[in-house]
Amino acid sequence: MKVSPACKHCYAESWSKRVGQDVWGINAERRFFGDHHWSEPLRWDAEAGRSGTRARVFCASMADVFEDRSELDSWREKLWRTIAQTSNLDWLLLTKRPEMVLRMVPWANHWPSNVWLGTTVEDQRRADERLPYLSRIPAAVRFISAEPLLGGLNLSDWLTGTIDWVITGGESGPKARPSAPSWFRDLLNACMAADVPFHFKQWGDWGPGQGISLAKFRAQRVEDGTTMVRVGKKAAGRVLDGETWDGLPRVREA
Repeated sequence: MKVSPACKHCYAESWSKRVGQDVWGINAERRFFGDHHWSEPLRWDAEAGRSGTRARVFCASMADVFEDRSELDSWREKLWRTIAQTSNLDWLLLTKRPEMVLRMVPWANHWPSNVWLGTTVEDQRRADERLPYLSRIPAAVRFISAEPLLGGLNLSDWLTGTIDWVITGGESGPKARPSAPSWFRDLLNACMAADVPFHFKQWGDWGPGQGISLAKFRAQRVEDGTTMVRVGKKAAGRVLDGETWDGLPRVREA
């Protein structure tokens, strides 16, 4: 179900239609994986234990664990048990419904050290709505996904004490909307000032147009005056101001 502007061109919806799976929308039945899929984290955990390294699991990339549907409760219980069995894996749970989290998890104020909780904040309105809820959740890592970034973000009230990691990037796909480079730079500068790790994932389908023949590509002038050119995700890349930004968070001490 689409709950905010970031959902407008949802890749999960497009994938569902492409493979003929009727799992999208408020009234559609949800699709679940079988036992083989559920056994894979146990294998990953064993491998991580043998190697002495931790592995990260981005959970439910095609769904929202905290969707308010009672028929998902048994599957959530299965997920909590799997998380408890995989102490060598860090589980990244990303939601657009942070207000639902505390009523659905079994951990109260004692969260496992291997659960990272994030929320999507694609613009200032969504940041103002969702970050108060995120701030109340005692996860080992609290993060935001500002992707696709659809406007400038002022996170000054949250970068100290609430947000441990900022992930951001532009939109990709056939109907992608361009982001203004200054939105990313402002986030980067704010993160550096607050000593918060910053991860720039991608420009998306639109990249800054300097040095590109505009006659060959679709171009659009964005909010900060930059001409953005639709060159495709691969060509646009993920270099911001001459660097790649791959910051990772430090786990908060219990």
